[in-house]
Amino acid sequence: MNRLGGFVATFLAMYLTVERGYSATFAGLVGALHGLGGVVSAVVAGVLTDRLGRRPTLLVAQVSTAVTVAVLGFVQHPVAIAVMAFLVGMATNASRPAVQAMMADIVAPEDRVRAFSLNYWAINLGFAFSAMAAGLIARSGYLTLFLADAGMTLLCALIVFVKLPESRPEGESAGRGADGKGAVGLGTVLRDRRFMTLVALTYLLATLFQQGYVALPVAMGADGLSSADFGLAIATNGVLIVFLQLPVTRFIEHRDPARLLVVAALLTGYGFGLTAFAGSVGMYALAVAVWTLGEIISSPTQMGLVARLSPVHGRGRYQGMYVLAWSLASLTAPLAGGAVIDSYGAPTLWAASAVVGTVAAIGYAVLGRRLGDDDVPEADVPETGVPEAGVPETGEAVGMERAGVAG
Repeated sequence: MNRLGGFVATFLAMYLTVERGYSATFAGLVGALHGLGGVVSAVVAGVLTDRLGRRPTLLVAQVSTAVTVAVLGFVQHPVAIAVMAFLVGMATNASRPAVQAMMADIVAPEDRVRAFSLNYWAINLGFAFSAMAAGLIARSGYLTLFLADAGMTLLCALIVFVKLPESRPEGESAGRGADGKGAVGLGTVLRDRRFMTLVALTYLLATLFQQGYVALPVAMGADGLSSADFGLAIATNGVLIVFLQLPVTRFIEHRDPARLLVVAALLTGYGFGLTAFAGSVGMYALAVAVWTLGEIISSPTQMGLVARLSPVHGRGRYQGMYVLAWSLASLTAPLAGGAVIDSYGAPTLWAASAVVGTVAAIGYAVLGRRLGDDDVPEADVPETGVPEAGVPETGEAVGMERAGVAG
């Protein structure tokens, strides 16, 4: 429902250059500010998810998104547009830690990979429809596009308000467990070496995925291909996710997540590396198909692993740090990709992508060796010995080989 209304981010650059007549440089600056807003809110929203609760954070994020998107459609001064784009980026990204923490709260450990996969599938399905609808809506004027986005987001907030109860375990607030012990702050998250290793590897992988929407169209244009050709090639990504995400998840959900992430990193890195040999739409689409398989495997597996490594009373902060990796990638990857292409050419970027994928695969392999049967944080298992809802007993953490994800 939320992604059905995600019109503005997709067409923001076109709106600024075509409708408002601003330069591509200004459009890029606004896009970077939108990403910077997401970087800031990832951490802040993670803290609020633990302190205020999942539902209040989600409601504030959704209502704020609707308001800021609507205002962005009316402002015309360059400074006002830049400021509102930053606020839209903050509001939009603020819901993600809350959503992911809530899913970890309510879904049993053995089902989390499938749950995160369903969520990812829904996001892409909603995005596919919104991208098609946005083109039709924009014919009535871009303001209609902004207001439709705001309206759909408000509708999503209304559904959350009416139908979605709070999921944070009872008695937990301000980052403390139900027994008042084991406070989790951002420093705790940063000192968690295994988790921060996962965050760093996530960032590497995310920088590769970003190139599919930044460097790939530039490379295809340099080969004399049109924007319609790029649309056809990148559509392979959405089509494969819609049709393969759920069946692939059924195949991988009970397998070792570290090994799956090694495979995903190699598919992603070498999928982008394959782009260096592409010269036709078909070859570009083939390269997209390869790295899309890596995306299909990595996304639910990584989110399940984040839930596994997060203590119950710190899930918001942990999820916020995970979201931060993606936000930083969306901010830095376009700059890095453009700089490499301008200085050394697109083939160098694709070769470097293969190297990054290989480094990430090695990192996941090393991380897998450090994950053992002591991964369940103490806060996940109450002193009574009876696990909380959706939280496994300590013995279930052994299930990297058996269950794929543990609490």
